[in-house]
Order: sequence, then structure tokens, then C-alpha cells
Amino acid sequence: MKLRFTKMHGLGNDFVVIDATRAPVELRPERVRALADRHFGIGCDQLLVVEPPSVAGAAAGVDFRYRIFNADGGEVEQCGNGARCFVRFVHDKGLTAKREIRVETRAGVIALRLADDGLVTVDMGVPVFDPEKIPFRSDSDAVVQLLDVDGRSVAITALSMGNPHAVQVVADIAAAPVEELGAKIEIHPRFPARVNAGFAEVVDAHHIRLRVYERGVGETLACGTGACAAVVAVILRGLAVSPVRVDTRGGRLDIAWDGPGAPVLMTGPAVTVFEGEVDLDRLPSA
Repeated sequence: MKLRFTKMHGLGNDFVVIDATRAPVELRPERVRALADRHFGIGCDQLLVVEPPSVAGAAAGVDFRYRIFNADGGEVEQCGNGARCFVRFVHDKGLTAKREIRVETRAGVIALRLADDGLVTVDMGVPVFDPEKIPFRSDSDAVVQLLDVDGRSVAITALSMGNPHAVQVVADIAAAPVEELGAKIEIHPRFPARVNAGFAEVVDAHHIRLRVYERGVGETLACGTGACAAVVAVILRGLAVSPVRVDTRGGRLDIAWDGPGAPVLMTGPAVTVFEGEVDLDRLPSA
């Protein structure tokens, strides 16, 4: 079976995008892992699937359904960089002429807008701090909480941007132990659904640097929901004021947040790299 795909990226966070608006595509975890493999497959951080809205979504004015699979084969709730690529994809493919669309995700409905300059703004929704909804095992929703990681006390801010995040503030982003500490935080037992581990360095009140160890992927060049979570965390800690420029290893995002109860707005680029066709029967079983 042959499958058409588009390779895209948002600041180096790269995706394989599949159009399933006309016919469903079966994506077992082993098939996702094979497609995401950078040596034997296409290679990506996440695989994105564009589908028609559900019956309920269509009735509510939703334009598309958006499914996200991490490189390890697991389906996840949200991906900010992927959302920007999503709106670019459906517009470039002629699936819609709208500059503003509403999209269903596992985390709820998000709104996306493609500007004339090619930048995409995503309304990522209102951040969630309730530990049960993150999910995060804690008796408190305090802004800063201590996480015991192999006997080391790590100060984090836990929240959900449609997916779970644990953000810590570091003095020097270049020296932060992202691979080692991020891998341990991702699977920490206080995060029953695992977590994305963010490391943020505050440059000034409107500028931070960020690295993220993504759940099911490892460190990526950029993470859209991670950037949103980091900005929310540093604003809540009184270290920054909206809007905030976020410099990731892959490039710049601009995040705006007016405080608790308000949605987070993320603006950044989305780029098509190439298109192709893959023979699924020739992929390793992974």
C-alpha cells in the first residue's frame, strides 16, 4: 500500500503530514514508529493526520479533526508546532480557503489563523493548573512545586496546554542537563501520563530561551506547547510580562498570555520541506 505524505517543520520540530480527509488511514503504533524512523523510514518527531470533523464537531462549526502521533507510536493530545503546520497544509492543499479555521484535537477545539506573511497564530486555549486534569499527583496547585528526582529536589511549575508540562527555570540553558534530567522527569511517577520537561532561561521580562525534552520523542529543536507552558510559568512566577519572545534551538516563537482564565496565543512559522510517497509494505515492522 502506497501513502502520500508531506514533510513539514515548525522551527525544526519536524512532521510527516497525511491527508485522511477522503479516506481513513490505519496507523498502528508499529507503523507510526516505522514512518518516524530516521534511518529506515521518512523520519519525524511527530506524525500528523488531517481528518474530517466528527459529526458533533461539524455541527459545532469545526473545520477539521487533527490527530497527533509521537515518534514512539503513541497518540497524544496536542502539538503547537504541528498545529501551525496543520493550517498551512490544509490551506496549501486547497482543503479550505479560510484563513481562520477551527480544529478538533483530543484536548478540545483550537483556533488557527494564517497571516498574509505566512506566520501562523494559534489560540492554544486556557492553561490548566488543576493537578487532577494535568494529570499531576499533588495535593496543591501551587505555582512552584518540588519534584524529587533521584534524591535531587527540582522546582517545577506543572500545567497542561492540552498536554502535560513540567517547567523549571535554569540559569544557563546551554548547560542545563536536558537529556539526563528531562528523561527522568518525563517518566516521573507523579505524572501518570508522563510529561514534557521544559528548561527555561529568563533573559529579560519579554524574552526567554527554552529547551524541551518531549514526551515520547526526546529533546526536539522546538516545542510549541512547551513554549506556551514556559511563558505561562515564568509569568506566574513574576519573572516575565506578556508578550514574550521564546528562542528555541530551532528559532523564535512569540507568545502572548493575559493571565489566569485567558487563552495563550502562539505565533510562528510553518514550512513545507518536501512531498513524497511511501510504500507501507516495505517499511520494517518496527
